[in-house]
Amino acid sequence: MRDAYPEITAIGGEVVAVGTGDSAYAARFVDDESIPYPVYVDDDGRAAAAVSVRTATPWGLMSPKSWGGTRAAWRAGFRIHRSGKRVRQLGGTFVVGPGPGVVRYEHVDAHSADHAPVDDVLAALRSAGSGV
Repeated sequence: MRDAYPEITAIGGEVVAVGTGDSAYAARFVDDESIPYPVYVDDDGRAAAAVSVRTATPWGLMSPKSWGGTRAAWRAGFRIHRSGKRVRQLGGTFVVGPGPGVVRYEHVDAHSADHAPVDDVLAALRSAGSGV
């Protein structure tokens, strides 16, 4: 999302990230990865539970389904720095609004290398119009 951030904001959207570490971890992540948008922490997992994102099993973290994405990320220069508190917590991507309670797009990660295609997120933003 970092690389697509200028396009996201040009469409009228905003990015907010929620991570599993503490505030010091989030600050290092923002600094190390040059993140231009707000990053919050979900210390107790309540935000993850509220949007029904999954937790991987210990075997699921090393699932063969994730190998291709992991390899591609490694080749592109991405590295895992220090892990957060809930290392088995998978993620999700949501496009919400405009309007209260309106979810325009939802992608709940199935494994550790399963992330929302940025083109799908951009398409959902465009279809929602401004004010997302």
